[in-house]
Amino acid sequence: MPGIAEKAFRFEGADGHPVAAWMWSKPVPARAVLQVAHGMGEHALRYKPALEALMDAGIVVYANDHRGHGQTAPSEKQFGDFGPAGFAALPDDMARLTARARADHPGLPLILLGHSMGSFATQLYLLDHSRDIDGVVISGSAALDMLASALPADPDAPALDTFNGAFQPERTPFDWLSRDERHVDAYIADPFCGFSATPSSMQSMMAALARTLDPSALAEIRRDLPVYIFSGDKDPVAGPDLAFLRPLAERYAALGLDVTTDFYKDGRHEMLNEINRDEVVAKLKSWIERVIS
Repeated sequence: MPGIAEKAFRFEGADGHPVAAWMWSKPVPARAVLQVAHGMGEHALRYKPALEALMDAGIVVYANDHRGHGQTAPSEKQFGDFGPAGFAALPDDMARLTARARADHPGLPLILLGHSMGSFATQLYLLDHSRDIDGVVISGSAALDMLASALPADPDAPALDTFNGAFQPERTPFDWLSRDERHVDAYIADPFCGFSATPSSMQSMMAALARTLDPSALAEIRRDLPVYIFSGDKDPVAGPDLAFLRPLAERYAALGLDVTTDFYKDGRHEMLNEINRDEVVAKLKSWIERVIS
């Protein structure tokens, strides 16, 4: 297939903060839009090669760098800092990117994919914007009340430093991301990767996410929204035997949402960069095809 066409642009958050974003596509008829919300300590451009197979199928991909990340962070010194607006600004920024993608591609179905920290922002997004999308994908995630037990008790401890304990002998501090050593090494070598949110930003994240446990807020999610949750069963964010993640799927199902799950044996945190990533992307594509058809 021909190469990926890329358009870089910026948009303003509700408070005027500039947000870096991209659109990627292939020269084939556009059939749907996939919007990506990336995780903590990484950036949007990592998803460009991972999702190329979807672009081959006519799915246009939009993604932005969250506040305190990538090219949205004013400087490297501010990596991990969500700024004065805190974590609640992330789903607001995502909603603005949704509106931009809708305006660029009127009439096309739009799916939102949130990974890790981006999946927590997605959980917040759904409380206010579920009617703006046609489906949601959640990767590398957990329910907030379950996630809290996996985070360090010391608020000053880097959040990402807690996840490598199960992967011994330790080759790198980021073995928990993937069994594919090339991807782990590329992550470590990437100057835009490898940091945690600042303590104040983590506090703002946990405070904002408390709303995702509010039954009255959850009741605002539209009942016909298709939900796809995928994870590796060795992802420490999902917990031992997926104990932190299964309750999230169960809560959405209890609301009446159409929930589909795929849990991959021995998979770690970044299933889109795992050794079986072709299988993972193929199943994601199959689910998207079902939604848009």
